[in-house]
Amino acid sequence: MSDQLHNMFPVQTLKHRCVATLKTLSPHISCLAVQDNLLYAAAINEISVFDLSNHSHIDSFNDDPTSGFVKSIAFNNTKIFTAHQDGKIRIWKISTPSRKHQLLSTLPTVKDWFLHFIFPKNYVNVRRHKKKLWIEHWDTVSRLVINDEKGLMYSVSWDKSFKIWNVKNQRCLESVKAHDDAVNTLVVSDNGTVYTGSADGLIRIWERADNERRHSLVATLNKHKSTVNALALNSEGSVLFSGGCDRSIMVWEKGGNNDGNHPVGFVESLWGHSGAILCLINVGDLLVSGSSDRTLKVWQRGMEGGFHCTIVLEGHEKPVKSLVAVARGVFEEIFSICSGSLDGEIKVWEISRCSNLKNKSHDSHFIGWDPKNC
Repeated sequence: MSDQLHNMFPVQTLKHRCVATLKTLSPHISCLAVQDNLLYAAAINEISVFDLSNHSHIDSFNDDPTSGFVKSIAFNNTKIFTAHQDGKIRIWKISTPSRKHQLLSTLPTVKDWFLHFIFPKNYVNVRRHKKKLWIEHWDTVSRLVINDEKGLMYSVSWDKSFKIWNVKNQRCLESVKAHDDAVNTLVVSDNGTVYTGSADGLIRIWERADNERRHSLVATLNKHKSTVNALALNSEGSVLFSGGCDRSIMVWEKGGNNDGNHPVGFVESLWGHSGAILCLINVGDLLVSGSSDRTLKVWQRGMEGGFHCTIVLEGHEKPVKSLVAVARGVFEEIFSICSGSLDGEIKVWEISRCSNLKNKSHDSHFIGWDPKNC
């Protein structure tokens, strides 16, 4: 993280409160996403939509039991993209003013499939005596990321690959065999650098040169002792966070400690969770982690440079599987995050910097707030 950004966020006391608890019809919340103050929560194969202005439920969609678990949700303009256990990516549109969701298409599209299925060169071996088109994921699609500026969508799958799609015409542009085991997560920087995390315990970094058609592997990060479940980037794309089943959160940074061969070097390990790290998000100068130990932790970078846990959020009865930040601007004194758990509940948390609470000694909602500390 740059010194400039760090100076904008001096170390402050943070306070928190739970402002709402939302429940879906099904347990096992697998992912959360936010767009235009609407919260999308996937529980098993159904997606529930809540209005965050009043926490009301406004719609539920995708009740097709054959799609399996919904693993990821992403947005592009008025379209909603969902990743599924059946290896498909589905595209939805929200209608106005009813705010109901309608299925538009499934990736790969029928048109794209017909353009490829005739030619043997478009098939790849996926299992013994089984072939698939390279434009198809043949196992669970675990994560989606959309780069609106480039008009691209990135998907990763338990089939060990990541794929890149043209959002406008919905065609698959590239497929990369990324790991030797299931790919669980990815993040993509604004400049197009792709980071993938896998059950093989590795994080791999991929880039595509201007004169190249395909992404190439530029580095492998291998300090985790087991499965990598979650990745997050800071807003500048200069700091990478990774979390795994080994209970550690690794911090990596461009120009960090490395042997000169890696564009990203290891900085430190963050310990404190007693269970696997399942999700991570970066919010301004803060890192928020969710774990199978049923807690969330908020980490803040200290003046000396290292990260420290400053808040522990408790209340979920089962593992915290997904986190999402409600955009209020990076310089806001108060911001919200939502956490989804396998207990079927979503909690909406408000995090406030102490400087914003100096005149709020009457507000008993802020947990642990003490005017002497401000």
